[in-house]
Amino acid sequence: MEEDEIVKRAREGDVDSFNRLVEIYQRRVYNLSLRMLGNAPAAEDATQDAFLSAFRGISRFRGGSFRAWLFRIATNACWDQLRAISRRPTTPIDDMPMELESDQPSPEDFAVRREIGEKIKKALAALPPDQRLAVILRDIEGLDYQEIARVTGSSLGTVKSRINRGRGRLRHYLERYRELFP
Repeated sequence: MEEDEIVKRAREGDVDSFNRLVEIYQRRVYNLSLRMLGNAPAAEDATQDAFLSAFRGISRFRGGSFRAWLFRIATNACWDQLRAISRRPTTPIDDMPMELESDQPSPEDFAVRREIGEKIKKALAALPPDQRLAVILRDIEGLDYQEIARVTGSSLGTVKSRINRGRGRLRHYLERYRELFP
């Protein structure tokens, strides 16, 4: 079944169709939340909050990109979590799980990839939240600039600027570890 049909049925109150949308987007929403928040428990809470909000509001979905609509809800859930986290202690970013390919790398390759992953996580965590979100949505989630503008509620120019600045800061941070990159 096409995604548009699943969304249509979910808008009409079909819980099974909404559950199918959760299955399709759960991992992506969680990954976005994890990258934005830097710790798994907060990302789990934001993901749950995002899907609960989407379930409650799906009848008001006006069409267009469901993914962009859902990511906007997830982004708002992340902002809520960031505000809550700022009022209480957090888990260090070092405890954040890494995603690695499972192509059985050698121990040396595994160690280098892990170190690269750690440096990238730290570089992302060092970005201001608005730039971090824009870079994650573009370079990791693959949204186009218009979708990012809808997700963030920003103008197209602001999105391009945030991505450009975020990438520049990432590049500057990662240049210190040039020996790790091919």
